[in-house]
Amino acid sequence: MTMMLEITLKKSPIGRVPAHRKTVRALGLTKLNKTVRLKETPAIRGMVRQVGYLVEVRRVPTQESSHEVG
Repeated sequence: MTMMLEITLKKSPIGRVPAHRKTVRALGLTKLNKTVRLKETPAIRGMVRQVGYLVEVRRVPTQESSHEVG
């Protein structure tokens, strides 16, 4: 079972380190309280670790279908 991360932007990136602002944007977070679901990978975990003081993270399981298309 693959795990997904639900990442919610809880604090504004305004006035923060420019690299952290770009990381928040790269995660797909554009507004406060916006939540995105991303596959848990080492790259995403590293990005979340970098901006952990701005976001709230929750791990959720994914239901994978046994039927693959194509």
